This record gives sequence, C-alpha cells and structure tokens, in this order.
Amino acid sequence: MVEAHHHRPTLKQSNKHFKSKHATKSSLKDAAKGRIARTSPKASATSNASAQTKLNRRNNAKQAQAKKRNALVSATRLFSGVDGAPRIVAVIPLSPDIDPKSIVASLAESLDVSTDDCPQSGIWKMKAERFKTSLQFINVPYKNFYAALDACKVADYVVFALSTTIEVDTWGDTLLRTLQAQGLPDVVTVAASDPAIDAKSRPGILKSLLSFIQYFVPSQTRIFDLFATSDRLNALRSLSEGKPADVRWREGRSWILGETAEWGNGQLRVTGVVRGSSLSANRLVHIPNFGDFQISKILSAALPRHSKAGQVVTMEVEPATLAEPDPEEADSLVSSNDPDDLANEQTWPTEEEMNGCGDFEQPSIPDADKGTTPKAVKRIPKGMSAYQASWIIDESDGEDDEDPEAKGEGDEVEMEEIAEEEEEMQDMPMDDDMESERRVTFQDLDNEEEERQLNSWRNREREEEDDHQFPDEMDTPKDIPARVRFQRFRGMRSFRTSPWDPFENLPRDYARIFQFEDFKRTERGVRRRAEQELAVVEPGVRITVFLKDVPQEAATTGPVTLFALLQHEHKISVLNFTVQRNTEYDGSVRSKDPLVLCVGPRRLNVNPIYSQHTRGGGKGANNVHKFERFLRHGLTSVATTYGPIIFGKQPCIFLRETANVQAPELVSMGTFVNPDTTRVIAKRVVLTGHPFKVHKKTATVRYLFFNADDVHYFKPIQLHTKHGRTGHIRESLGTHGYFKAHFDGPISQMDTVCMSLYKRVYPKFATLWIAGSAREITATGDDVMEE
Repeated sequence: MVEAHHHRPTLKQSNKHFKSKHATKSSLKDAAKGRIARTSPKASATSNASAQTKLNRRNNAKQAQAKKRNALVSATRLFSGVDGAPRIVAVIPLSPDIDPKSIVASLAESLDVSTDDCPQSGIWKMKAERFKTSLQFINVPYKNFYAALDACKVADYVVFALSTTIEVDTWGDTLLRTLQAQGLPDVVTVAASDPAIDAKSRPGILKSLLSFIQYFVPSQTRIFDLFATSDRLNALRSLSEGKPADVRWREGRSWILGETAEWGNGQLRVTGVVRGSSLSANRLVHIPNFGDFQISKILSAALPRHSKAGQVVTMEVEPATLAEPDPEEADSLVSSNDPDDLANEQTWPTEEEMNGCGDFEQPSIPDADKGTTPKAVKRIPKGMSAYQASWIIDESDGEDDEDPEAKGEGDEVEMEEIAEEEEEMQDMPMDDDMESERRVTFQDLDNEEEERQLNSWRNREREEEDDHQFPDEMDTPKDIPARVRFQRFRGMRSFRTSPWDPFENLPRDYARIFQFEDFKRTERGVRRRAEQELAVVEPGVRITVFLKDVPQEAATTGPVTLFALLQHEHKISVLNFTVQRNTEYDGSVRSKDPLVLCVGPRRLNVNPIYSQHTRGGGKGANNVHKFERFLRHGLTSVATTYGPIIFGKQPCIFLRETANVQAPELVSMGTFVNPDTTRVIAKRVVLTGHPFKVHKKTATVRYLFFNADDVHYFKPIQLHTKHGRTGHIRESLGTHGYFKAHFDGPISQMDTVCMSLYKRVYPKFATLWIAGSAREITATGDDVMEE
C-alpha cells in the first residue's frame, strides 16, 4: 500500500485564534487568568464612566475657578464702594534719614492727591479713585519701637522704607526680627527717593537692598524705587488691589483702629471700622499700655456724604444703637480668685488618736532591695573559713533583740567568760563578694587639716570649662547644715517616672489662678459660641465704641487701637511658652530675669522661669520637667509665668529693656503652648563629694557633708557618680561628714560622687507694661539659685 505524502512539521502554519467582540463572561474570566483590573483613583465611586469624560473635567475646573473668584470678591468686598473700609497701611522707616510723611507724599503724588494735611506721626486717610478704594496710612516715626509693633498688628499692609545711602542699623535689624516673630501681613518695600544717586549705581543699590530684605521677608521679589514715577504707581497699585494676606494669630478676633478718640464723663469714645471678625458688646476690649475694659454701648457712625462738587453734605444721620452688653452674659473684670483661708481642708483627730496610740500597731517594714542595705554579720571563731562558717547555725539572733540593760545583768564570772569568748570570735559579713566588704582604714583628721584639704579640692581645675555641662552642681555649705539648707528638697529615684503629686504643698498664689479641666475643649466651646452669637457688629461697619473707666491719658497718646478679647481671656492662669534664643543676642539670660513679654495684643512685665522641653511636647509619665537656670542658644525651652489666658497658637516675643525705652533687645521668640497648672518644674541641685579611699565597690566619701547628722538625714537618697555608678550610704564615719558608701560596681578615685536633690519652683505674677515707666528690677542670686 502506497503511503500518502505529508509535509514536514516545521512548515506547518498556525493561524491566530478568532477574537470575538461579544465574548462571554466565562471566556473573559479564563483570559484574565485571575487578574483584576485596577480602578483609577480619579474615578468617582458612583459614576466611573462619566467622571472621566473630558466635558466633566472641564466643568469641574470651571467650578473651582468660579469658587476661587467668588472667594476673592467676597474678601475684597469689604474695601469696595463708597462706604468701604479703608486699607490700613503701616509705614515703617528703617533708617534715620527717612521721613514717613515723605514716603506717603511720594505715593500720593502718583494720583495727584494733596498731602498738606498729612501728619508727621499718626493716621492719614487717602481716597484712591483710580483703584476705587481708600487707604489709611499709619505714619510711625523712626525709633518708635512699640508704636511700630502696634501698627503692624492692625495693618493690612506694611511698607518698609529703606535708605539708598545709609545702612540699616542695629535698631532696624532688631525691629525686623521682632516683626518677623510677631507675624507680618503683606509687605511692600520701597527705596526713598534720592536724586543725588546716578543712574548707573542705582540698580546695584536696589539689588543689594532686595537681598537684605529677603533675609527677613523671603516673599519679596522687588523693591519699588520712589524716584521713578512708574514704581510709585506700581507700589500704590500693590497696596490698593488684591486681598491682604491673613495673619494667623488674628483669626477669629476683631480689632478697631481708632480714627478719633474722645474722653468724657469717665468714658472713652473711639470711632473706627470693625475689622477681622464680628465684635460683641459682651466681651472685653484691650487697649495697649492701659489694660482691659468693658464696653458700655456701641453706636453707628456713618461717614459724611460728599457731593460731586466736593462739598460735605450737611444732612446728619442720627446714630443708632447697634449693641449693648447683656448683664448676665457680659464678662467681668475679675481676673483672679480671692482665696478663703477658712475654706481650706481641716482635719480633726479621731477618738483613738485622742485616747492614745497604745493599740496602734507599727506597720511592717518591707525588705530592702538587694544591694541597698548592709548584709547580715555572723560571729565565727577566729581562723574559720567562709565555707566552714556556712555550716554554723547562728543562735544569737534572739539575743540581739534583748534590752541592753538585760544583757548587762550577771555576776563577774559570767562577764569574764563572755569576755574570753568575745576575744576568740570575729565578725564575718554574709556576702558573696567577701573582698568588697573589707573595711577601709579610717583616720579622723583635725579641723585645720580638714580645712586645708577642702580648699585644695575646691580650688582644683575642673574638667569642664564652665557651668554649661553641669549647670546644677553645687558645693555643700559649711556654715549651714545641709539638712537645713536643703530641707525643701527631696530625692527621686527616677526623674522621669517617679511620682510627684502636682497638688502637694502648693503656694497661696495657686489659689488665685484659674485651672481648666480640658483647655482644648474650652477653646472650641468659646469659639463656637462666638460664631453663634447674634447681638454682634459685623466687620466693615463704622461704629463708635463707648468704654467704661478708661483713664484720660488713653485719648491723647497717639492712635488708639482696640483689640476684642475672647471669653475667659481676662482670667489669670499659668502660661507656658516654647521659646528659642535670638541668635544675635549674646547676653546671659537667667531664670526670673525681668523681661517684656509681647503676646497677642498684650505687653506684660514678666519674670519667666525656664524648664526643659520634652521631645514631642508630651508630659511624660509624671509631668515633671527640669528647671533651667539659663536660657541657652540652640535649645528649645519652656518659659513659664503667671498671666492672662490666651487662646490659639499665639506667637510670643521676649524683650529686655535698655536705657532707651524705645530700643529694647530681642532675647527670644516662641509660641504659646497651654495653661497647664499641673506642670511640675523641679529644680535640681547636685551635691558632689570626693572618694577619699576606694576599695573596689566600697569607698569613703568626704566633702559631700560636714557633720554626721547630715549623713544620717540624707542616708535614704541614692548616690551616683559621673561615670555612671549608683550606690547608697552605708554608715557615717567620724564627726566631719565622712561616710562609707557601697556602689553597684568598682569605682575609681578619679570619679566624683553626686547626690541629686529636687524642689518644685513657681513663677511670678506678670504686670501690665506701660510705656515710659521702665522698671529697674534685677534678679538676685538668691532668687535664681535658691528659689
């Protein structure tokens, strides 16, 4: 049979499989092989198909753009219109050759506005018809430090005027750093007009000035040269258009820049436009340099109308009452509690205590930890080894507890026998390490030799250059017993975990302050009630505020600025701030040094105490923080003082006054943390001693105390060395304060024995800072080192 012809397998053709457009679910599942298609994160959960269309994306972009435009229009609506609020511009000169009036005149010249009535210092209002708005300039003279701070607190824009011939001095540098820490609104930098400078050198000077101002305000991109007409108009355009940037610490607060201030019948009448948030008549108002005051009433104050010819319309509008305080809801001026000493907790003795404590059983004392007390001592015959002594049963335990007088009873024969037995016996401490318990020979020195060795040891050159590495080390005084000098101190086994009752032995000042159960919850409630309050004046309304019991001097000291306070912000509590040293300040800053605290609208005379800042801002296991004697560079510390309560993360500034009141020194800056009254600030004192004689783990220590009573008084406190060893006092030696100590490991004679003692310290009350009445207060050494 003839076989059929076949092609070779390599020449066979394999076609692709047919792909159907209408595949079944099972075929698609088999083709996927278990893979699941990933959904796009941009696709919505409701309609994945429609959300990805080009038309829908275009519509979303259009809606976002319209939302931003509406927000900008609503934000700038406050300044638009005939009765719109003026844009507040603070003019700050940074060089002595700059006149703020000339800066304002150069800007007004671009709109052909006359500046004949513009004052050298004060407020001047200008209508910018070209930009359909009005500007209110605050002219601050040179070297008026605190007026510049107050002007920038209420301003929408700040104009820094630089000189093209004179550099910014130390005062201008300090002012820029202070304003930077306080929080700046939008900044416009101008260079004063000087025709003496030629055109070739002018660009280089402007570039140098821009580099200088960008160090403090990095957002600056150019400096407007008032010598050029175009730059004048552009500078004025930047002030008249757009929305001013928000200053974070002013969120939720209202303020008024007083256009006029009149005093009469014990009341101050301030007329101005409400800015920021809504103003309530139930809240207090703070006036810098004068304090907090209550609002009597709020009346409307409409602007006088102008005709087209420029004449004032004589028709008067009767002012209407907009808001009055509610007697039940209005805040009072009471800032602190009046403690009642008779209301304190009283204890009365029980009948058992009055009848006596005959039936009182002494509680059993727990066993001490291993290595903290001396080991038991066993009496063994002379020449017996430790192995042989371990087989002897000690029968003298009961005899040691007998009365010494009972031991002394007996006849002469018994006494002689006992004496002979004592001569044949020796003491052996029951310890595994027998060599470490070998007694160290001790020689009690006379007073002259003791004084000579003490002076030579104290006058030796320390390993540290100064007190920076060991700031808490202190020499024990000789003229005062240590148990008297440090009677208010205590020992702590662990500074981080040992318990410390925050309500133990509080001073009487703590009865005057207020404490919050939950500060954050209280703040949320205060802000929510402020938003929901009905009887308020909305921002942008021109009003006249009547304030009660204001001194007459408040109406004659320049522009009056009013800052509305939130509820409870008049109460006194403990204020904690996280602060850092100014890198340009080289002076020493001790705790309780007198400083000027600028926080929010307030300026206070304070004597802050500093403590360590816990990493992460936590409280730790016991909320105990170590007291710092000095505020050091490069470290974040917590400054604590008594003062009025603050809501929000308010920036704070600490200034030190000099001979010139208007030229203070910037010491530190920071942020308000919380009014935590349970924060324990513990001052540490480290007493040091010298290991006179050392034998492995046992040492004879001197110069830590100077009498035996102090050794017994501080015996329960743990010792430590600079090389990391810990130990306890075993027994006192002699009458000069020598003692034997046992440590957890061998120590060196080059080591230093330390004992740490702790005492809680408290801040001082703050007072209102008043311009022109600088106080002369210097923290004494006793206040700093002892209290």
